[in-house]
Amino acid sequence: MSERYDPKKIEEKWQGYWQERGIFEVKEDPSIPKYYCLEMFPYPSGNIHMGHVRTYAIGDVIARYKRMKGFNVLHPMGWDAFGMPAENAAIEHGVHPANWTDRNIASMKNQIKGLGFSYDWKREINTSAPDYYRWNQWIFIKMFKKGLAYKRRSSVNWCGSCETVLANEQVNDGRCWRCETEVIQKELEQWFFKITDYAEELLRDCDQLTGWPEKVLTMQKNWIGKSEGVEIDFQIKGSEKKLRIFTTRQDTLYGVTFMSLAPEHPIVSELVKETPCEKEVMNFIERAKRQGILLRTSAEIEKEGIFTGTYVINPLNGDEVPIWVANFVLMEYGTGAVMAVPAHDQRDFEFAKKYGLPIRVVIVQDNPPLSPFNNGGPRGIIGKGGEGGFEGAYEGEGIMVDSGPFTGLRTEEGKKRIASFIEKEGFGEKKVNYRLRDWGISRQRYWGTPIPILYCDRCGVVPVPENELPVILPMDVEITGKGGSPLARIESFLRASCPKCKGAARRETDTMDTFVDSSWYFIAYCFDKGNIDFKSAISYWMPVNQYIGGIEHAVLHLLYARFFTKVMRDLGLIKIDEPFTDLLTQGMVIKDGAKMSKSKGNVVDPNYLVETYGADTARLFSLFAAPPEKDLEWSDQGVEGAYRFLGKLWGLVSKYKERIDDLDGGIEFKELEGKGKSLYRKIHQTIKKVTNDIERDFHFNTALASLMELVNVMNSFEPESDTDLRVFRNAIETTLILLSPFAPHISEELWHALGHGESIALTKWPSFDEEAIKEDEVLVVIQVCGKLRGKIYLPANSDDRLIKESALKERKIAELIRGKEIKKIIVVKNKLVNIVI
Repeated sequence: MSERYDPKKIEEKWQGYWQERGIFEVKEDPSIPKYYCLEMFPYPSGNIHMGHVRTYAIGDVIARYKRMKGFNVLHPMGWDAFGMPAENAAIEHGVHPANWTDRNIASMKNQIKGLGFSYDWKREINTSAPDYYRWNQWIFIKMFKKGLAYKRRSSVNWCGSCETVLANEQVNDGRCWRCETEVIQKELEQWFFKITDYAEELLRDCDQLTGWPEKVLTMQKNWIGKSEGVEIDFQIKGSEKKLRIFTTRQDTLYGVTFMSLAPEHPIVSELVKETPCEKEVMNFIERAKRQGILLRTSAEIEKEGIFTGTYVINPLNGDEVPIWVANFVLMEYGTGAVMAVPAHDQRDFEFAKKYGLPIRVVIVQDNPPLSPFNNGGPRGIIGKGGEGGFEGAYEGEGIMVDSGPFTGLRTEEGKKRIASFIEKEGFGEKKVNYRLRDWGISRQRYWGTPIPILYCDRCGVVPVPENELPVILPMDVEITGKGGSPLARIESFLRASCPKCKGAARRETDTMDTFVDSSWYFIAYCFDKGNIDFKSAISYWMPVNQYIGGIEHAVLHLLYARFFTKVMRDLGLIKIDEPFTDLLTQGMVIKDGAKMSKSKGNVVDPNYLVETYGADTARLFSLFAAPPEKDLEWSDQGVEGAYRFLGKLWGLVSKYKERIDDLDGGIEFKELEGKGKSLYRKIHQTIKKVTNDIERDFHFNTALASLMELVNVMNSFEPESDTDLRVFRNAIETTLILLSPFAPHISEELWHALGHGESIALTKWPSFDEEAIKEDEVLVVIQVCGKLRGKIYLPANSDDRLIKESALKERKIAELIRGKEIKKIIVVKNKLVNIVI
């Protein structure tokens, strides 16, 4: 072997070796415990970045470690290939989305392979391939037949210039991202998945996910947003119609001073029809709709509204309450009508202050500091628009006041009694609501899975027969970004035959949200996509033992994946309730104090890193610089340090190879003494440390630190006998095994250089010798008044008396304390003794 470490010469060789021999390809084997390790698959943008390198390196350490621990490890990779960027590329550069996607996949696959990750590439998936998306369509049809997929009218972002629907991300400050035309809200027929049927189970089962970060679970629970309250009807004055609202604060019903309706609420046009304010109200509604949902729900947007000229009657106290239309109320949440209690809701307070509406206090604090809300302050209507000393709403619990027969009750008791009163009097009913809304999956775009539905004038909405799947996305298409989905302009795609009556039918032209693709891909890795008999394979591999990805996917992707898993369970396809047992959300890669991005000019190209230092250095740095869950601060010096460490290890093997070639590294602790015994102890202490650090929350940085410490000990070790050399060989071999999940190429090269024939990836992970890791002697530091004055070696776990006597007898210490009064002696077992004089 050469004296100098040159990663270029070895890394491609071992990548080819692993692939040719199928080292990482797996099959189901019930006799072996399985372990399924998965990193979130990437969108094929064309190039990987350091965030990819870090995430995949984390997963690769886990997969390689578990494989060496005797598990049958599934570690796959694929491509989340449908989506808007490919369509945008088609518009901007005239390249077909399929060609753009395939080219990018090929580029990224080469980059990923160049980093030596242990993927089973035979299980590779591409969500834009017909053999993948046929299963999207198959699952859709199953859900349609079960009533979990349905169609209804819904508001969308619409660009009149481009004549197309825009995703929320394509709306910038209320304008189209492409042409900057003002975006409006338009109602279209859209397909939905009924995720709300699973809201309670999705919420309840969060408690089963003990291997997930608490932050992610909190985000999911908040997104599902369970709330218990009442639905109550307010009679519209002068009409037989009623306005239904939902509230969790029925204890504040006596404080309602106005009603807020969403601009989209269907009753608004009826309320203002042929009234003096009709034109003004309808103009306000159009303006509010143009703001878009994201803008209207933003904390920064100005709260605006308009009075409809009509009133509702509060059923509890008979008050006439004015009805307003407000831009911050959405039809998607609750009933689209919100009772406003400005004394006890900050948003309502700000609105009331702006428009001079009444503010009525009905909750006061229990013995609070003196304020308009306490028992000594004013009650009833306290002015309008903030008159009367109001600085803000009081939103907490307390005592009910000016609330009819419920006055004097604590709020929790008041909620219960008012809810029962409402039901008894027939004003409404107790209700459990969820913030979660059904998942709209329709996209009026090309590059996605065609929805497998036919429309027949005789038979209505008909699913495509399962034996006719997949409905192929046509390739001969012109993509302009205008005029809605280009599928609607392709006659050969549109025309179809109804499977029921055999008459003419037309195809659905919407495609599926790309989140559908990623909601079950982890299951797709488990089986051959050409074989419908997949239940046994899925049963063996699922659930995923360790899932790894960014916190940005905490809600939508992870929630949809959980939903799909439960749906597939109920369809009888799988037997599990949850897809991912453990979840790791890795930190970002930071450079110059900010997340790496092209716009900030702080991107480090992984290609440059691999070309200059090698894949092992890139992997090692990304794993050593910070724990996986923390942000990683980029450091050129850190990269250099990782490279030097690997060079030092290479140099050690090169230096001693000839002397240890014919020696057996197998040796027992009881045979050893002196420096050989000390090195052997260090080997086994390192085995324990690395093993524990990997098992304990994947503390790879401290595991690598202990390996570096062992290499430093080996570097200063000078063998004096054959026994010393055998221990030294054992130390090198152990180091290579422990290092191989982190830096597999150099470990494989040096492993084979020492004469081993089998891949190090298939070598058994070492166990540590309990006897060997016990220290015979420990170094005890001696301090005098807190200052270091000496060191002594003592038997491990010596008692305090022996430690004190030994310290006082040490020649230098005896001289320092001669003639001085000893006030006390402090002992820290196996560490130090401090003599206070």
